[in-house]
Amino acid sequence: MVKSGVEVSGLRVVRGGQEVLRDLTFSVVPGEVTGLLGPSGCGKTTLMRAIVGVQRITAGAVTVFGEPAGAAALRPRIGYVTQAPSVYDDLTVAENLSFFASVLGVGQDRVDACVRVVDLAAERGKVASRLSGGQRSRVSLAVALLGEPALIVLDEPTVGLDPVLRRDLWETFHALADEGAAVFVSSHVMDEATRCDRLLLMREGRIIADDTPAGLLEKTGADDIETAFLDLVEQAAS
Repeated sequence: MVKSGVEVSGLRVVRGGQEVLRDLTFSVVPGEVTGLLGPSGCGKTTLMRAIVGVQRITAGAVTVFGEPAGAAALRPRIGYVTQAPSVYDDLTVAENLSFFASVLGVGQDRVDACVRVVDLAAERGKVASRLSGGQRSRVSLAVALLGEPALIVLDEPTVGLDPVLRRDLWETFHALADEGAAVFVSSHVMDEATRCDRLLLMREGRIIADDTPAGLLEKTGADDIETAFLDLVEQAAS
């Protein structure tokens, strides 16, 4: 049996009097790319914040590698990429990575390795403010990978990127999973579903499906994930 990297049980989050997450229970295992798909505003970012330990929860539990989410011992084991690039605009790619490497206590060899992973060797001397949106996203990913995290949480990392770059990033996510990391990535783009090993489909703060892409298509009889999602929404409403 594969040991879970993340265990979420009965998770509820209420914010501003509104229930944002509604009794979520699922796991994320090492060695897989688990996709969290759903429309904007359904609670994906709140869920990811709960997993990395920066979201106050109302009920339930979230554990990561056996520790409560947010525990100090987990900090070097988690890489978190938010929707907004986490880089300093007035520093170069190399300077950004060197700064965060010094905070984490890792060496230049790790900086060089992360630059190669995200394919930014040719841009390492460029100031971040002059990079494209896709390149800035890749710098953020490189920063998240500096500590060789066992769990990588990626909040809509491919939004606004061209198809070639999206493909390249998904190949990187799978390479990281193949090395043993648990990769948890969110998207509202349904055609990215087939790139995941496993899917969580989310709607209005609830998980309405948890299966492989092939399993979801088989269960619903749909030809594509978007149709399967719509079928599941209709079933949940009936």
